Parts: sequence; structure tokens; C-alpha cells
Amino acid sequence: MKRLDPAASLPADDRDLAPPRGAFLVGSVDGDPVACGAVKAIERRVGSRKRMWVADSARGLGIGRRMLGALERQATKLGFTSVRLETNKALTEAIAMYRSAGYREVARFNDDPYANHWFEKRLKRSSVRAA
Repeated sequence: MKRLDPAASLPADDRDLAPPRGAFLVGSVDGDPVACGAVKAIERRVGSRKRMWVADSARGLGIGRRMLGALERQATKLGFTSVRLETNKALTEAIAMYRSAGYREVARFNDDPYANHWFEKRLKRSSVRAA
């Protein structure tokens, strides 16, 4: 996988990551940040999950799945009816998590130079459960 150059990646402006256009969440364990993620509007009622990350020290604890659920709940609160994401083929565990969480692979919807897979999930209030 080529090294990430933030300047070449798709932008996520601070204004895009605050309500009503989006949100940025941080997950912590005993007060230490171990995960983060963002969701932002990309079309009317469509959000994009951006920059989800889990610290190596917290991997395997289910924190990624909990962060994904929290981002979906936030997307629903923001009025999004679906959420999209893109990811790199090297992130096999993340891809498996997205698929098991109900994301389906779709046609390429952006020009992210680091993405090999594009996913989308329709959100329903009743299907976005608390973690």
C-alpha cells in the first residue's frame, strides 16, 4: 500500500465535520483516545464515512465495530438515509467488518487515489442499534 499523502486524499474540511453537515467522533478507553471517525454530507441525505481509525493497542476489542455503529447513528440523526465509504484492499479486516455490518459493494463513486473498494449502506432508524 502506498503511503498516505493527505494532500492527495479527498478533503474533509472542519466545517464538513460539524452539525448539520457532519460529525467527528472520538472513542476512548480509560480517558485515552483509541479510535476516531467522521461522517459528512456528500449529497442530499447521503453521508460519507471518513477517516475511521482504531489504535493498534485497541484492535480486536470490537471498538471499530462500535465506532462504525456510532457513526451510523450520528448519520441518522443528521438526516442521512444512506452512508458510503471507500477503503483500500490492504484493510482486509475492515472490509470484512463493513460487509458483516450490512454494507454492500457498489460502483466507484469518487476518485480517492487510495481506494480499491466502495461500499454503501441504507440506514433505517430501527436497524441502527446502540453498541
